Parts: sequence; structure tokens; C-alpha cells
Amino acid sequence: MNRSLSFTVLVVAALTACTPTPPEQQTLTNIADALGGRDRILAVHTLTLEGEGMNWNVGQDMTMDATGQTFAVTGYKRELDLDAVRMRVQQTRTPNFLYYQGQAAQTQRFGLDGDVAYSIGANDAVTRNGRSAMVDRRTEYFHHPVTLLRAALNNAATVAGPRSEGNETWLDITVPDAGTFSLAVDAQSNLPARVRSRGAHPNLGDVVIETEFSDYAEVDGLNLPQRFVTSIDRYRSTEMRLSRPTLSASAADLAAPAEARDAAAPGAPAINVVAEVVAPGVWLLAGQSHHSALIEFADHLVLVEAPQSEARTLAVIAKARELVPGKRLTQLISSHFHFDHTAGIRAAVAEGLSVITQDGNVAYVEDVIRRPHTEQPDALQRQPQPLTIEGFRDSKVLEDTTRRVELYHLSGNPHADTLLAAYLPAERVLIQVDAFSPGAPVNPYAANLLEQIRARKLQVNRIVSLHGPIVPLAELVKAVPAS
Repeated sequence: MNRSLSFTVLVVAALTACTPTPPEQQTLTNIADALGGRDRILAVHTLTLEGEGMNWNVGQDMTMDATGQTFAVTGYKRELDLDAVRMRVQQTRTPNFLYYQGQAAQTQRFGLDGDVAYSIGANDAVTRNGRSAMVDRRTEYFHHPVTLLRAALNNAATVAGPRSEGNETWLDITVPDAGTFSLAVDAQSNLPARVRSRGAHPNLGDVVIETEFSDYAEVDGLNLPQRFVTSIDRYRSTEMRLSRPTLSASAADLAAPAEARDAAAPGAPAINVVAEVVAPGVWLLAGQSHHSALIEFADHLVLVEAPQSEARTLAVIAKARELVPGKRLTQLISSHFHFDHTAGIRAAVAEGLSVITQDGNVAYVEDVIRRPHTEQPDALQRQPQPLTIEGFRDSKVLEDTTRRVELYHLSGNPHADTLLAAYLPAERVLIQVDAFSPGAPVNPYAANLLEQIRARKLQVNRIVSLHGPIVPLAELVKAVPAS
């Protein structure tokens, strides 16, 4: 080596040695070392997680903040293909509460293959799921230290940070087509403590999804968490306790079944609103699983229930205006807070409707209306409207010269603390939802409804169920043993 070349090599080596490692890369290296090292992480191709735990009944419990209703999760198995971004999950859920589908255990099977989300039914029928399920499963896939670190170490993600908050150091890892995941690590051990990502929820709007990691144990050269707790905003949704994870240097066959892979990605479901006359000036607006009702007064219209989705509620409102074009639709009666029965409430407010509901629902509705929906802008986000809401404790009467409607709180109903029903005394009609669903295999809440009818001495001939057909009172009596 000549003298000038030797000098050049020494200068390059000196400059390289003096070039500091970017702080985000150093933090990434520290985390990888705490888990077992970069090479060990990259050597894993398949990760299998098995165990048991519980799901909370978020948005469907007795109150929004209640945590007593849970599903015991057994037979949990989550397989992850770290090369192809594939995942398959199987679990069995058993409710610890009165459930409208019965108390029997329910086995669920679903998966993700790139941008294909799918589910497998009890009869092995495969269904391709929509974009929302795909996004949720990608989030679940990357809510694990190994999957997220592997994406960052493989340069399949961009890394920003770090920043310090208390005794945690945070790093932002952005994965193409999956979003940004904020990873918090313990400042002393460098082990991941939690991961957060943003999501969109039809009721709660812009939400933060967080998974906490704890109970680390060494598994084949890697430190892996044995306990996961996932929350949506302030609502805890899942806790899993794992047995020893399985690591493999070979890829598992987690490809989506051909029936899902070859199927077109489903679009938004078609909205079908079918109007059925209950009595003059009263209609059942059915057509799908969740119904509404329309009641005509002398100079305005009242809608009962805004369920399922924004699209469903907007279609129901359009049908109401079509049925009675000369009168304004001014009020919405909301039966209870459950997510499936309030997913359209923001759409109703955007259309100028005021809300009437039981006192216990008021704070929830106010929260839903003021929450931002910037991740997936809805009608109210695009055109804000003020909320006018009126709550009542036990009963309320809506009346003019043409119509009387009595609203009653179904106190003590085991479905929801705030459930209400609407009674039309002149027509002898009761409009209700979830307390009784005609034709359902079980009706665990029906006894309370019948008790309320009798205690209030309501002269009911027919029941308009917003989860089923119009039936005579005798059907409710038949559904309640020894009634």
C-alpha cells in the first residue's frame, strides 16, 4: 500500500469512528439488545402465541364505564408469519353474563394475509372481510415487540425520536400501509412497555389503541412478554396471559384460503330501508338487522333509534322524509347507549335532530358528539351542528292534539341500565329493542320487559321490535317461562 493510499484509509476510518449513531438508531439498537439482539430477532420467521385471558364487553355492558361483563377466552392461538405479514387467530369465548346469543362458548377463527382479512365460520365457510377488519388486524399484528422491531430493523419502517416521558423512552415507528406505532420502553431495562397507535371508531371517533407488555421471560434467546393488556382509549378490551411462545426459523403456511384471496374486497353494504305501516302515522323502518320507527305528530316527525352506522341512519332519515314530505323531522329517541344502537347518532345530529334519552345516556351522547372524527371524517365532522339533548329519569310524555307517546325507563333490565321503551296508548303499541327479539333462540331480558308492562298497567296489543317483526303481546308472554 503506498503512502497516500494509507493516509486516505486512515482518514476515512477516523471519520467513520467519529460519526455519531443517530439517536433513534441507537435507541432501536438498545431495544433490540434488551430483547436478545438484532440477529436473533431477524432469525425468527414464525412466532406462535398461545394462552388464555378475557375480553371486556366494551360499549355493550350495563353502563359505558362498567367492566363486569367479560368473555373468558380459552384455546387462544395467534400465529404470525414475520416475513409475509400474515396472521391467523383462533379462540373460544364464553360470556360470564346474560347474552342474547346464549351462554354457550363461541369459537372464532380469523386471519390476515397482506391486505386480505378473512374469517372462517363454524362450517369452515371462508368469508373475506372488509377494509375495517383488515386495518384492525394489521394493528393487532404490529402490537407486539418482535413484529414491530423486525419491521424497523429490516428497514421496512422509518424510525423517529427518541423522546422521554417519565421513566419511559418513546420511539415512533412508521410502517408503510400500517401507520405509525409509538413504542415506549423502560428507560432502565430498554424492554418494551407499551405500544400505541391511532385508529378510527364509528362511535368514539379518533381513538388511541394501546397494548401493555409485561411478565417478560427468556424464550430461545429472546426476552418476550407473557402478558398483554389492550385498551381502546380509556376502555380496557383484552387481557391475555400466554404460555411459552414458540419461535421458528422456518415460515408457517399462513396464506389466506383461496376463497378469501380470490374474492373481491367487499365494499360498503347496500342499505335497505323497508317501511311497514304499524298504525296511521306510525311506521316500522326495517330492512336489515337493526330497525328504527317513525312517529308522526301534528307538525313534526319523531324518529326512534339511529342504529348500526351513519349510512343506515342517513338512509332511514331520507325514508322518513319521503314518507311524510310536508313535515320536519325534529327529534330522535335513543333507546340506550350500546354501540350498535348509537353508531348513527352523530348523523342524526348532523341532520338537525335533537336527542331524547334516559338520563344515564346523556353524558355518553354528549361525549360521542364532541369527539373529533378526523381519521375518518363523518357527516358531523364535515358539518358541525350543536347538540340539543333532553334526558328523563323514569318517564316522559310527548303529546300534541294528534298523538301521545309515553317513554319509560326499563329499570332493572339486565341488558343495559338505561334501556327505554316507547308506548303509544291509543294504538296499544310498544316500541322496544333488545329487551325482546321475536324469533331469537333465547330472550334473557324479556322477563323484565313483561314485568314492566304489567307493573305500569300498559294496555299493549302489539310489540314493535327493532330487531324483528311486529308481534302480538302473546309472543312476549310465551318467551317468558312461567309468566
